[in-house]
This record gives sequence, structure tokens and C-alpha cells, in this order.
Amino acid sequence: MDRAASCGIARMSGQDRNHYAKIAANASGSGTRRHRRPHRSRPRIETKTRIEEQKTARSHKLATHDKTKARTRNDTAGGSSDVPQRREGHASPERARSGLPLQRARASLSSHLFPAAARIHNRRDPLTAPTYPDNTSQRERDLDLAVSGLRRRRPDLSAAEPLWAWQKAALIFIIPIFATVAVLAPHRAAFILATTLALPFCCIVLLRTSALWKSLAATAHPADGSPRAPSPLSLPRYSVLVPLHDEADIVRDLLAALDGLDYPIDRLEIFLALEETDQATRKAIEAEILPPHITVVIVPEGLPQTKPRALNYVLPRTTGDLVVIYDAEDLPEPDQLRRAVAALTANPDLGCVQARLNVLNADETWLTRQYAIEYTVLFDCMLPTLEALKLPVPLGGTSNHFTRSALEDVGAWDPFNVTEDADLGIRLARNGWSVGVVPSTTWEEAPANFKSWLKQRTRWLKGWMQTYLVHMRNPWRTLRDLGWRQFAGLQVLMGGMVLSALVHPWLYVAIAADAAYGPFDVLGDDVLSRIIKIVTVANLVLGYVSGVVLGIVAMRGRGRQRLAAWALLMPAYWLLISLAAYRALLQLATSPYRWEKTQHRPRAAFAPLRPSGKTH
Repeated sequence: MDRAASCGIARMSGQDRNHYAKIAANASGSGTRRHRRPHRSRPRIETKTRIEEQKTARSHKLATHDKTKARTRNDTAGGSSDVPQRREGHASPERARSGLPLQRARASLSSHLFPAAARIHNRRDPLTAPTYPDNTSQRERDLDLAVSGLRRRRPDLSAAEPLWAWQKAALIFIIPIFATVAVLAPHRAAFILATTLALPFCCIVLLRTSALWKSLAATAHPADGSPRAPSPLSLPRYSVLVPLHDEADIVRDLLAALDGLDYPIDRLEIFLALEETDQATRKAIEAEILPPHITVVIVPEGLPQTKPRALNYVLPRTTGDLVVIYDAEDLPEPDQLRRAVAALTANPDLGCVQARLNVLNADETWLTRQYAIEYTVLFDCMLPTLEALKLPVPLGGTSNHFTRSALEDVGAWDPFNVTEDADLGIRLARNGWSVGVVPSTTWEEAPANFKSWLKQRTRWLKGWMQTYLVHMRNPWRTLRDLGWRQFAGLQVLMGGMVLSALVHPWLYVAIAADAAYGPFDVLGDDVLSRIIKIVTVANLVLGYVSGVVLGIVAMRGRGRQRLAAWALLMPAYWLLISLAAYRALLQLATSPYRWEKTQHRPRAAFAPLRPSGKTH
């Protein structure tokens, strides 16, 4: 203190001097009364040590996630918000008996995804993402976590072991027992088989009828549209994951599609996951000039060499509040990310939204026409119906938009499941998360030849078989997790669809035998047998009618009326699906983790300048 100030204090009265002394003491941290020091915000760019600690903690958290602890994220990664976090809440009335908490987020949305204005960065502010440690030990830890994280955390949900002991024993004993009954008492065996098949087939018909009713109602009364996307100042940080394998020919198409996404660059990060052994794709990427927000990640060689393993390896490197998966051939609509943000912020119970997939080359061959009808029925009609009925939604392999909290809550992807998307949809339901459908389209290439189609469809059906077997390892626990309604939905969707594909050709065998050798009565002539006959015939007829009519309605809803007539040939297409189902069953027994790659062509070789039909 200088001399003038000392003289000034000396001239103060005693009361003033005491007051000044208290202020000075409080300012220096001493004195009888403490004042809270003003809060100082952390610097936006942190030290490397701090970043490594955060990343290591996040990696461990993925493997040992605690549902009771809400995940908090700082803004140094460039995000202006937190995604809706679920907290321990009340069970739904359907699950009250089991006591499974749904962990819903009951706090207001603004406090989760859109925090107070003081925490929102201005778009002109640089949002610097932390540098991920790239060293040998970190890569080894990430690879181990990518392969074994879910298996260690929840071995009952991993397809690393295709069948559990009791499932193997059941197959070993049930098949010969049923064969013996069929020889000794054919009428009884036929009655048991027909009764077992009648219920799931009837449920499939009812599900198609519900989808048809919903589609007709939507055509008559169009919805006002999806929730409006938030302003650019409040958009969360988005991580886009694109796994590539043997895709050198379509690298430029991929980069053009990613460049067309309408989302602020300072809130967008894109990761291209390349396999270490895929030299052709790596050279194609190296030949391109990538923008700063695109990062190439090399996935080390290892088994199983699957898409979910690559996604798990990349996930710890991401910093986004939301995560989306795209395939290399995808062409998403530009505003899809904004629509997904709007949908996820409108409902904090949503853990994922699925964009609608459709086909660019629908007019190329008979197979691509049937493929387009099938995709349109599934993503425009069936999945919205499942969402409305609150049934589990098996996700498509691309354009899945997740909240990070939901993705980490369920343990991310299973690297041993060749349809990791369908499995993840069921695990989201078992953990209390909802799945929605966002009205935005991602355009893809359909396999134009039978060989490519058969390999892809075999992998899909094999993955559905894996998923059903995994979630039926402990039926009582699955029932407790899902509740009766969703558990029944699992039986119809996963079990019923696979079963129908396996049984369908035998109906033609029975019809042919009846025509060749005359009517034969294997069910008997009692009242119950007559009822089963009527139900079986009704299921067959209504199954065909509902499937064909739904295909016609779906194609008309897309504005592709000229393709609607091809829906009449869907029964022939279903026979090809049955062939793929038996091939999948053989692979499940011999090579369960084999990933048959679908080859893709440059978009200019097959696609029109603009996709035909309506977009959503």
C-alpha cells in the first residue's frame, strides 16, 4: 500500500477503518466472514494429460457402465449441449410386476439437450475437439474393448457363443423325439406342428393388417411433419461413423454424400473406419483431400472382422452427443441430422431414431424391384407401426441416430453378431429405451444380381437367428426386461419371421403332393383338427393378400405407382428368401461369424441424377 493510501486510512473514523479492514481481509481469504470466490470457466483447450484421463475414463465406462450415474460432458469437445439423460424412475404399468426401472429422464428438456444460454457457444467460436491419444497401448486397449467389451460385461447378450448348453441339448433331443412321434403317430405330430405354426403366422398377418390400416390412414390424413429442428446455436455435437471395407470404387460418392449434410461444421465430426488390410480403400482415401472435420481411423487386423467391431473401435474416439452410422454407399437427405435432432429432443425416452431406407436403382432388374418394394414396406409401413404399437424395433444397418447415453448404456455393438443393428434394437428395448422412425430417407444401392443378393440376405437371416437365440437364452429374464407385450413382439418379429421363411416352401410341397396324389388327411377329422385346418388356410391366404396389398399401398405412398404392380410377384420373391434362410441356417452351424461382403458400384453406373418417387 502506498504512502497516500496509508494517510487516507489514518484519517478515517474508527468505524470506517473497521469496515475497510473487513473488506481487505475477505479479499485476501482471511477474516471472520468468507465470501465465495467467483467461478472461473475452464479453458476450452485442455492439456494432453487431462484429455487422456477423460478418454481412458470414457473407455472404461463403456465396459462398466453404471446406470445410476448420469453422464456429464464438458463443452471443450465442441458440443453446446447434453443429450437427454435417463434417470432412475418408475416402472411402466406393464413392467411394474417385474420391477424393472425404465430410468426415464423426467427433468425438463431444456436442462438436458439445450442448456441455459450462457452455456451455448456462438457459431463463430472455434470448438476444438480434444486430441485422442494415438499410441500402441491405447490401440491395443481399444481393440480389446471393441472385441470383448460386451462379452465381459454381459456374456448373456453376446453372440460370441452361438448356443448355450441348454439350447444345444434342446435341439439334440427335440428333433429326434419329434421325428419319432411323426413316424409312430403322424396325425398327432401334424397337429402339434400346425398348432405351433398357426399362432405366430396369425400374428404376422395381424401386424401387416395394422401396418396397412396405418398407411391408409396416413395417406388420407397426412401428418404436419416432424418436430422443427432447433436453431444452429443450440445444435448438439454430432459424430458420424462410416465403416468401409473394400469400397475403393465409391470413395468419391461417399465424400460427396457426406459433404451434402446440412449441419454446422463446427459441430460435426466424421470418422472413416478403414480395415488395416484393405489397402485399396486406404489408397483411394489418401488420394482425396479431406476436410478438417473428417478423420480416418485404421482398424487393426483381427477377428471377427465385422462391421460392429470397427464401430466399437472408433466409438471411444468420438466426442459427439449424438452418433449416427452410415454405410459407404449411402446417400442421406441433407437435413437428416437436423430432423434426427428434432425427434430426439422432442422425446427424452428415445434412445435412437431410424431413418427410412430406400433404393436408388429400383428399375434395374426384377430383384431390385422386389427389393425396393420390400424396403418400402419395412421402413415406411412396418417400422412406424412397431413404434406406434410400442413393440421392439429391429434397426436397419444404417442411418441409426443414437444418443450417446443410450448407446453406452446398452454396451454399444456386438462384434460377433452379423446383424448388429437388429440386436441393438432389441437391447435398447430391454434397457427401457424407445426407438422411433424419423421422416427422412437414406438412398442405397440394391443388389442387382442374384449372387450378391443371396450373400447379403443370408447374412441378414443368419444375424436374425443369432439375435433370437441370444435373447432367448434366458426367456424369463427377457420377459422381465421387456414385459409381456414386447416379449410377444420379439417372438413374432424375430422368431416368427425366420420361422415363416423356413416353413414357406413346404406349403408348396404340401399343395403339390395334394394335387398329385389326391387329398390326404394327416390332421384327423376331429373338431380341433378342423379348426387348425381353417386357421392354417386362412393364414396362408391372408398372408399373401396382406403382403401384396401392403406392397402396393407402400409403393403408391412413395409415388412409385409403376412399380406397385410388381408386388403381385412377391410370393416368388419369398421363395428366394426361404432359400437364403436355409443357407443362413447352414452357416450358423458352420461359420456363424462369416461376413459376406456386398459389393457396390459407383453411383453414376446405375442411379438416376435424382431418386425417383417421393422423399420423406
